[in-house]
Amino acid sequence: MTQAELDQLVAQIGEEILSRLNRPIPAKGEGLNLKDQVCPGCQQRCPQTCAKNTREIIAAGADRVSASEKLTRIDPAIAALIDHTLLKPEAARADIQKLCREARHYGFASVCVNPYWVPLVVGELSGSGVKSCTVVGFPLGATSTEAKVAETAAALRAGAREIDMVLNIGALRSGDHEVVKLDIQGVVNISHEAGAIVKVILETALLDDNQKAVACTLAKLANADFVKTSTGFGPGGATAQDVALMRRVVGPEMGVKASGGIRTLEDLKIMTAAGATRIGASASVKIVEASAA
Repeated sequence: MTQAELDQLVAQIGEEILSRLNRPIPAKGEGLNLKDQVCPGCQQRCPQTCAKNTREIIAAGADRVSASEKLTRIDPAIAALIDHTLLKPEAARADIQKLCREARHYGFASVCVNPYWVPLVVGELSGSGVKSCTVVGFPLGATSTEAKVAETAAALRAGAREIDMVLNIGALRSGDHEVVKLDIQGVVNISHEAGAIVKVILETALLDDNQKAVACTLAKLANADFVKTSTGFGPGGATAQDVALMRRVVGPEMGVKASGGIRTLEDLKIMTAAGATRIGASASVKIVEASAA
């Protein structure tokens, strides 16, 4: 920052402070709202969500930055339910890095990405407590068990600690139950050896209720940790009815993840009331910020 830019910033900060002294304190924080510093998609909650503005405030002479609790009253219990997810094939490096920054800031359970991005995510989340999650056999579930195991092994070597695998939907619908169980078991065994957990994606929109129940039972017999509703790429997403059915089948000892079409805090509450213990969402920030309203 040049001296002229610094002088301009200091002047703007001074004007903002003086103007605030002569008007009521707003119900929600407005941040500094410097016209030439507002980021795209700014939520006007600086400096908590904007490291750039924090650095510039410090450069202007501050040696400590504080913030009102009114700006950060996010429910951590809600954030801890969410796998912050971006599985679109067009997602670029900057998109994944943004996803990780948001996950660190809000304290999401994990960041769930396609396997290629696992090394980047592991590095970005280092020291945060947010887990790295990836998908296997995604989104169709129709690859061989050997391919799924190899994909899982590579993800684990890269640092993934949660594996969301798609079961063999066609084999399930064909009644090849032992094939489905062994498919899941192959991924579970190698994951558990590495200390990682496995969530089995059923793609519930392609199954009838009996097939959903069978899939949950097979996942349980294969020692999976979670059953999960959907990939988000199928013909439908999570429903409360499916979540409730899955919970009844697996009982209290397994996790149930609702994923696909969960975009609001109300959606999340409906799914958790039905029995979900983890939520997969790309609208995670919108959901947790709604919990602060």
